[in-house]
Amino acid sequence: MDHRHFIVYKPFGFLSQFIYEKKRSKKLLGELFDFPKNTMAIGRLDEDSEGLLFLTTDGMMSEIVRGKQLEKEYFAQVDGIIDQSAVNLLENGVEIGVKGTKYVTKNCKARLIETPDLPHRKIRDERHGPTSWVSLTLTEGKFRQVRKMTAAVGFPTLRLVRVRIGEVELGDLQPGNVSEVPDLLTPKPLS
Repeated sequence: MDHRHFIVYKPFGFLSQFIYEKKRSKKLLGELFDFPKNTMAIGRLDEDSEGLLFLTTDGMMSEIVRGKQLEKEYFAQVDGIIDQSAVNLLENGVEIGVKGTKYVTKNCKARLIETPDLPHRKIRDERHGPTSWVSLTLTEGKFRQVRKMTAAVGFPTLRLVRVRIGEVELGDLQPGNVSEVPDLLTPKPLS
C-alpha cells in the first residue's frame, strides 16, 4: 500500500482530528482538504494553537515523528515582556501539572525573539498591556506543555504557533493550507 503524507498549517480554532463525537460542533481537519481514508494527525495542536501539523496514512511514520529525537519548535506570544531570567528557567525545566501530577519538563532550547513574520491574528487590544515573543524547542510533548511552561514562569501564552518539526519548517504556508509531500521528514521549501 502506498501511503500519503501531508503538511498542514492548522488554523486557530480547529481540532487536530477528523471526528468529534461530543454534542458541540467543532471545526475539524477534514474541512480543509479531501484527505484519503485512514489519514491521521501526527501529534496534536490544541484548538487554541496553530501552525505546522503532519498528517499521514502511515501509522509507523506517526511513531517516528512523535519520538523524542525530533525537535518541535514553537513561537509563543506571551502576556508581558518576558526577560532572560524567565527564558533561563524555561531552558532548565519548570514544574508543571500533567494529569494531576507534578512534572518537571526536560531541558529545552529557549530564546527571546522579535515579533515573527506570521499571518496576522488579533490577540487582544493593546490597552491590556504589552506582549512579547519567545521561541521554545522541545523534544517532548505533554498536553498543553508550552502554555503550562510559560505560565509557570509568570508569562501566560496568548498565541502559540508550531513553526518547525525536525528539519521541516512552516515556511510560507498560510492558515488552512495543505501540501501533499512524498516524505514528511525531508526538508523542503513550503509555499
